[in-house]
Amino acid sequence: MGRQIITSKSYMKNIIIVTGGAGFIGSNLIKYLLKKTKYKIISIDNYSTGSIKNHVRHSNVRYIKNDNINIFKILKKYKKKIKVIFHFGEFSRIYQSFLKPKECLESNINNSFAVINFAKDNKIKIIYSATSSAFGNDGKDENLSPYAWSKTKNIELIKNYSKWFGLKYELLFFYNVYGSGQIQTGPMSTVIGIFEKQFKKKIPLTVVKPGTQKRDFTHINDIINGCYLAFRNGRQNEYMLGTDKQFSILQIAKMFKRKIKFLPPRKGDRSSSNIPNNNALNYLGYKAKVNIKDYINNIIQQ
Repeated sequence: MGRQIITSKSYMKNIIIVTGGAGFIGSNLIKYLLKKTKYKIISIDNYSTGSIKNHVRHSNVRYIKNDNINIFKILKKYKKKIKVIFHFGEFSRIYQSFLKPKECLESNINNSFAVINFAKDNKIKIIYSATSSAFGNDGKDENLSPYAWSKTKNIELIKNYSKWFGLKYELLFFYNVYGSGQIQTGPMSTVIGIFEKQFKKKIPLTVVKPGTQKRDFTHINDIINGCYLAFRNGRQNEYMLGTDKQFSILQIAKMFKRKIKFLPPRKGDRSSSNIPNNNALNYLGYKAKVNIKDYINNIIQQ
């Protein structure tokens, strides 16, 4: 795929907003957008999990340290030039949402409400990182944790705003994203990030019991390609950016060929995740290319 063609009319709107642009997914998305488009990019991040080390030095990128709840003030002078908002800057861990429910709901409800309203008021399309955690147990898992509940409410709000006010949107569902730049330490670390760090430190891999929890693991390169395809080809729908292949946490841990240490079960943990539709392939032409087994084998062979 080459650079996106920008007409003289569309060039008036020459800015892309990425909330959470200093985070794992946001920073990789910015790098990809710089390769694929000529748009200017503004990142809004409060750096609760994002990092300055993820910044991309480029004349078309500007980083703003602030909370999303202030988006009307932050982007007041840019609003007529904004093409799309990738809203990825939210509280993003299930287990941690039980430990920090206030922080989770402040981020995912109050701050996101401001972003969604900004998009609605200024007729800007919003591309939202939804959550696959709500699909488990026939949809009942949407109430399994403060995280899943808050994300589900934002999905409902975005869809209703589309009906009520004509808000343009695309909903992206991510599945256990891993790869370069993933968080490996601290409360917001990813499963693969934890395992990778433990492997390199030559210590046992910690698996939360029972270990039979099944997940779809998707490489960051596939995720950001899906994000770009939603921007380019989206049809106002929801897209599952996964591989459609599930592995148990224990299976993944055993791929590293290290000793395993079990941890107590965690509240809100899902037994499985699934992909309920094939919109990403049918509408976007998306198909994951990176296999988790190959990724782990590369780590082992280094």
